[in-house]
Amino acid sequence: MQNVRLFLVLALGFLLLLLWNAWQQDYGQRPVAVEDTAQQEPAAPAPAATPDSDSSPTVPGAIPGSGTAAATTVRVVTDLLDLDISTQGGDIVRAQLPTHAQSNDDDTPYTLLARQPGLYYIVQSALQADNAQAPGLDAVYTAEAESYSLQPEQNTLVVPLVWEAEGVRVTKRYFFERDSYVVRVEHEVQNTGSAAWRGFQFAQLRRTAPQERGGFLLGAQSYTGGVLHTPDDRYNKIDFDDMAKGTLQQDAEAGWIAMLQHYFLTAWVPPEQGVHRFFARAVDGQYILGMSSPWRTAEPGSTVSYDARLYLGPKEQDRLAAVATDLELTVDYGILSFIAKPLFWLLDKIHDFIGNWGWSIVILTLLIKLVFFKLSETSYRSMARMRKMQPKMQQLKERFGDDRQKLNQALMELYKKEKINPLGGCLPILIQIPVFIALYWMLLESVELRHADFMLWINDLSSPDPFYVLPILMGLSMLLQQRLNPAPMDPVQQKIMTFLPIVFTAFFLLFPAGLVLYWVTNNVISIAQQWVITRRIEAGEE
Repeated sequence: MQNVRLFLVLALGFLLLLLWNAWQQDYGQRPVAVEDTAQQEPAAPAPAATPDSDSSPTVPGAIPGSGTAAATTVRVVTDLLDLDISTQGGDIVRAQLPTHAQSNDDDTPYTLLARQPGLYYIVQSALQADNAQAPGLDAVYTAEAESYSLQPEQNTLVVPLVWEAEGVRVTKRYFFERDSYVVRVEHEVQNTGSAAWRGFQFAQLRRTAPQERGGFLLGAQSYTGGVLHTPDDRYNKIDFDDMAKGTLQQDAEAGWIAMLQHYFLTAWVPPEQGVHRFFARAVDGQYILGMSSPWRTAEPGSTVSYDARLYLGPKEQDRLAAVATDLELTVDYGILSFIAKPLFWLLDKIHDFIGNWGWSIVILTLLIKLVFFKLSETSYRSMARMRKMQPKMQQLKERFGDDRQKLNQALMELYKKEKINPLGGCLPILIQIPVFIALYWMLLESVELRHADFMLWINDLSSPDPFYVLPILMGLSMLLQQRLNPAPMDPVQQKIMTFLPIVFTAFFLLFPAGLVLYWVTNNVISIAQQWVITRRIEAGEE
């Protein structure tokens, strides 16, 4: 039993090391800016095409300016979005989310997109034509108004931008809807000339690598980077190093691309019809993940349209699932998603009934304990019997002294005589470890818990307890639970077990309050169950 306990302590240390390594992979060394890796458009017609090396010599660098002198911005405000559209390229150059605060100490709307020192993150879409004029990323559009706002009586808002050249008129329209983070983007090409117009649309997400880094087990630790998803290549992560290599060029019918960060994402979703080309590259320290449509032709006097949808917002699973197939996979719970997703579904249903995420975690913990009730009961019975045999085990230790072989043989005979399984207290705990890890990532990744109020001083379940009350209670509960367990016979193991609550308390000072709340609740229920079983066995009732 003592050796198994020591093994569990070492396994815990190894688990913490894995968490540290995972953090280092996502938030360690940042990629180095590289030169543009040009991708040339095929000379012959193709079902889809990639834009040329950049096609936008006036696009700003890492710390951009405001574009050309003729460019202005158009502000658009809906119930869920507040953004600026530049007339240069029709790019979305700023996006804030009014229903999500920047932080608990700063109630200004969360900034998702911006062109400012330290954060260059924009959304672009443009056209490229074959031997004809088309509004590229450097084109300057004309706007009908300087600002648009979704009025209370409106459910849809349309923002048109117009670009004209000899023989072609392009209207770029943004469609916004109430209670939606989805923006539909349309390019309508009217061929007013005498020759056929042939071109394609490309759309891309463009940003610099994030500069902020969270501390160990503190803040955002989920994946930050790009993702490509197609029916044949599901949820393929394209990190900043991959974009710098510029090797991605993949054709697929349906799918989507996204830039992910903790709690939020931007994603381009093409129409389901037609083969689109997905690409990635780096330009002057900026990382680009994009897609291009099939070629289309507008005969003289006719019109063609290109369409795509853009998601700008939080990782709310119900909303994401309604936008595109598997877009909810961007809520990345890791390899234990098959456990984490049902846990979140249950937590969400409980919250729908209670309306408080903290109490929902408490009830979810109780339900998990009920599921593992028999396993826990087996574990606690084994520990209680071991505790009851402590005097006899101590006598054996005094009798055989340092003769480890004879002591272990005598202990095995005692276990057999008293029908005690020395592993009975450990195996049920091991079975529950994957559930705890899945719950950890579920609570860490779910945007619903961001700034979620519980009670009293705990007003953000996704951040550490500001007064460290929950971690201290967790440490005290571990200490109390240890007193109900049989003490290790080995002095070294006794010291390890004595310091374990202190070590856990130190780690949990940095854990999200929601996870610590789960652990404290779990410990309190476990202590009550273990105390009852231990008392019955020591009284000879079982």
